[in-house]
Amino acid sequence: MTAVAERDDAAVAQEAPPSHPGRDRRADLLMLATCVAGGLYLTFAMWLDPYHRVIGHNQGDQALFEWLLSYAAHSVTHGTDPLWTTLLNYPVGANLAVNTSMIVMGTVLAPVTLTLGAPISFLVVLTLNLILTPYAWYHLLSRHVVRTRAAAVLGGLFCGYAPGIVSHANGHLNFTSGFLAPLIAWRLIRLREPGRAWRNGVVLGLLLVVQFSMAAELTFFIGLATALFILFWSLLHRDRVRAAAPAFLRGLGVTAIVAGACLAYPLYMQFAGPQRYQGIGFNQGVHSEDLAAFAALPYLSLGRLVGPWGRLAPNWSEETTFFGPALLVLALVCLGVLWRNRGVRALGVTGLVLTVIALGPRLKWEGIRTPVPLPYAALARLPIFDSALPARFALMIIPIVGILLGLGLDRARELPVWPRRTWLAAFVVALLPVVPLWIPAAPRDAVPRFFASGDYRKYVHSGQTLVPVPPASDLLPDGQRWQAATNFGFAIPHGFFLGPGPDGRSQIGPTYPRPTDDLLTTIALHDNVDPTLTDADRYYAQEDLAYWQASLIVLSDGGAGSRWTARHDTLLRVCTDLFGPPQRVDDVYLWQVANPPG
Repeated sequence: MTAVAERDDAAVAQEAPPSHPGRDRRADLLMLATCVAGGLYLTFAMWLDPYHRVIGHNQGDQALFEWLLSYAAHSVTHGTDPLWTTLLNYPVGANLAVNTSMIVMGTVLAPVTLTLGAPISFLVVLTLNLILTPYAWYHLLSRHVVRTRAAAVLGGLFCGYAPGIVSHANGHLNFTSGFLAPLIAWRLIRLREPGRAWRNGVVLGLLLVVQFSMAAELTFFIGLATALFILFWSLLHRDRVRAAAPAFLRGLGVTAIVAGACLAYPLYMQFAGPQRYQGIGFNQGVHSEDLAAFAALPYLSLGRLVGPWGRLAPNWSEETTFFGPALLVLALVCLGVLWRNRGVRALGVTGLVLTVIALGPRLKWEGIRTPVPLPYAALARLPIFDSALPARFALMIIPIVGILLGLGLDRARELPVWPRRTWLAAFVVALLPVVPLWIPAAPRDAVPRFFASGDYRKYVHSGQTLVPVPPASDLLPDGQRWQAATNFGFAIPHGFFLGPGPDGRSQIGPTYPRPTDDLLTTIALHDNVDPTLTDADRYYAQEDLAYWQASLIVLSDGGAGSRWTARHDTLLRVCTDLFGPPQRVDDVYLWQVANPPG
């Protein structure tokens, strides 16, 4: 490989544009078919029974995204504000602009959601993300970056199925929706074309609007990564920058106008709207990337089946790097071999900066937070940075590694037979351990017949409040699923959403949970809680029902898919003590509130 690099020094110095594989209908269709197979392979465990199976490691986030997709469909059909609702967290309401609102995707899939249900829409989005993301990167690489089709395929598949993407596919529709990232990066670079400021600026602006509607946090990561790359590229190409700067700045101005006009209201809601928050409520130190995680094997990989695996991330959905030792070494070797290319140098420095950012405010090594301070400590209080989890910046390292692998494969294929075979074997050895396993599924309870049949309408009407037992939350999402399944036939208090905590930073659920919220949630989540109620508990229960303007309280029978089922009898006893004897209707217990509002 070094011999080839030396032979090409003159060409690299001039940086003449290389030839690219370009369009090949048959090859493109074959790659698309491969991506379809990959997306279905990763999600098939849920597709076997979408209504009774859920992502095993992150049921709460799946329930939230199903709710968001359902609300987007409801907003279209009822003409309601897509970024604000009191159907959740009644009567205070919830700001959906700070909750990954999924407006565009939810609107496009509204017919699916309204006819087949949110579980199908969720799986459609997740599967499409896992199909379109690798194909989009393949398209960019084959048209503009690498010299061989094989390199484009390798880079595309890695960018779409890297350990970090598969990990976030455990419930995170926003962080797997990276199929616009290569288009945004390329259109940003194309702003330098003279005489096309309006066309390029409008296209880029609209791409940013759509990406923002699916994942505002990911949009920030994409913008930061591309800005860093352009900065470092510009420092290495100062002669070209002077000529390209006027056209680039004009196009960037058009982009700002288009994106600003379309996103004016969402940005207002996110930064100045009601129920916004300032700063992330999760510990940024905990959600920083562990330095050892870069060489660790991911949980959902072939390598984990035969090798050691350690828990170096907060949960299975946050293994954002986990490249494995062989792949990490291979990527660094590719970077070293290709270093003469100034574009690769810009990529490498960008990756280094993103790595440092992802490590967070203090260095972690094998789960231990060291006293070594890192630059993120200075960024943590800045706007936007204060609302991000540092480890997620590492999502932008994935395409950098993918591009390096593609360019490295290009170089390897130019070597004589035996060195080429050695390098190809190194690619196989490095990539085989991170070949992904499918996403595990777990059982989930069906929506009770009381809601599915429409019988609930006899007891609660649109605009009134139904109190699910246990209270809906990230760990207890049942009540939120019932509401979405009825196309929002009632409001609910509390719920799984992000809102301001008492200190103004984000937290899950209401700013100040009501006493009855806390009581029922504690019983549902802890086996050793069996309280003896007091008159104060009964008093607070009536106060809370009045605050929520509740019309109906519902406790289902639970099932194998609900973590609180073992506590059902205790919940029934406590609710009977608080609210009186229940009615048995269909497959639920319910309490009608005397003199409900409305």
